[in-house]
Amino acid sequence: MSRLRENELSGLVSSADGSVRGTQSFVRTLSECWSRPSLTVLEVLWRWIYGVPALLVLWHAGQRILAAAPVNTAALSSMTVTDPLRASETMAEAMEVLLPPVGRAAVWLVPLLLGVWVVWSSVGRTFVLRRADARLHARVGTVMALQAIRVAALSAAFVLWFCCLEWAASTTVTGPLERGGEPRLVGYFALAIVTTLGLFTLWAVVSWFLSVAPLLAMLRDLSPWASLKAAARLGPLKGKLVEINLVMGIVKIALLVLAMVFSASPMPFESLATGAFLQVWWGVVAVFYFIASDFFHVARAMAYLKLWRAFEGAGVR
Repeated sequence: MSRLRENELSGLVSSADGSVRGTQSFVRTLSECWSRPSLTVLEVLWRWIYGVPALLVLWHAGQRILAAAPVNTAALSSMTVTDPLRASETMAEAMEVLLPPVGRAAVWLVPLLLGVWVVWSSVGRTFVLRRADARLHARVGTVMALQAIRVAALSAAFVLWFCCLEWAASTTVTGPLERGGEPRLVGYFALAIVTTLGLFTLWAVVSWFLSVAPLLAMLRDLSPWASLKAAARLGPLKGKLVEINLVMGIVKIALLVLAMVFSASPMPFESLATGAFLQVWWGVVAVFYFIASDFFHVARAMAYLKLWRAFEGAGVR
């Protein structure tokens, strides 16, 4: 056992001084996280303690909007995957009615949910990291400030993504329908997939320092601004952290594609793809996706932490 521990530390120090790629240490970290399921359980627990009530609030707000808006609910309920043209027309008509009240509700609901997320996620992430390494400082206020910055940047990315999807829909679906033509659904889904994957990859490339800054605050007992400065000045360790973040982006894309494939798998079977079955099936797929995503969130934080400990131990600056 001591020889195994010695080999692990030797590998981590090699990662820190540049002789081993960051992804090699990340694979080792994945194995360790798998052997410590309590970390993933805690990650899932604090995320779902927020997520389930947030979904209930959104569902209640959605029900109120649907009850007040003149939406043809019968047409929505009768939509089938075997008639995509009619389904797209029904969805376009419904969205035209729903978007104004949804926008008014989002003005107060989105900031409220994001604010609660910033506070609760900072507490939850601090708890998980200190469970992984008790030597870390509990800098909850600093983590909240850094989390607020990250949420603001991520919200801007989502706004850009929504604008791109809106443009794709107007170009390939609603525009042709208004001119009396047929919607180009294949073109819309192609644009939507390319846009989603492109922005997802871009976020993985540029957001790594926002993910590592809270960890540096807890490692070095730093303020928010000092943590951001330290995250941008990690010397030889920066490339390995970027590499791990890119791998995480690829993994998240793979999980997203896998979830999309599983979500669409019942659709060729007309007798199986009923509305009730699809709701249950999509719920199961969503739960699988979120649990797997939470596991990799823990693995990324653990990989950052182990690389930094090895970086300090090797004396690399």
